[in-house]
Amino acid sequence: MKKKERIAAILDALDNEYGRDDRCYLIHETPWQLLIATILSAQCTDARVNMVTEDLFKKYPTVEAFAGADQEELEQDIRSIGFYHMKARNIIQCCHDLVTRFGGEVPSSIEDLTSLAGVGRKTANVIRGNIFREPSIVVDTHVKRISGKLGLTKETEPEKVEYDLMKVLPKDHWIRYNMQIITLGRTICTARKPDCGRCFLAAYCPSAK
Repeated sequence: MKKKERIAAILDALDNEYGRDDRCYLIHETPWQLLIATILSAQCTDARVNMVTEDLFKKYPTVEAFAGADQEELEQDIRSIGFYHMKARNIIQCCHDLVTRFGGEVPSSIEDLTSLAGVGRKTANVIRGNIFREPSIVVDTHVKRISGKLGLTKETEPEKVEYDLMKVLPKDHWIRYNMQIITLGRTICTARKPDCGRCFLAAYCPSAK
């Protein structure tokens, strides 16, 4: 099977297994809430973030409220999430920049987004894909690892993996691919012990046992 045909088969199999829903699992009502939730989600599960933000977004109902938050108090509010010192500092600075530089609105360009505290390409692409519906590929640990196993990239740096995937995946599948591969990585193709015997992509995966 040629590479292009194999990729098409992989995408069809992912759609058949997980459907075509590309909604984000982080609960939010506004773009800035998703931005904060995504910053919080680094090295943390979406489920844990959703538990924390349920009360957090009631206590801080606006961007301005986060921008003016006391850092030590915010640290305690998000203490159950890892790296809470750094995340609290970044969230306050990020929201301050949103207020002072962008009129309280979340920008859409990759350049403006990555200029915000705590926002790298991964977070920026989550925002671009889910808020602005700009085709974007989010490269987290699951996407990087499994894309390598599938032979879609040989790179290990997230930005280079992103560019490789942009070359071989159709644009209309970029956002959906992120969600599907993350689900696969959490349930079947886990980092510690991939269950190749149960994987529906085994026939197309060069790394399958």
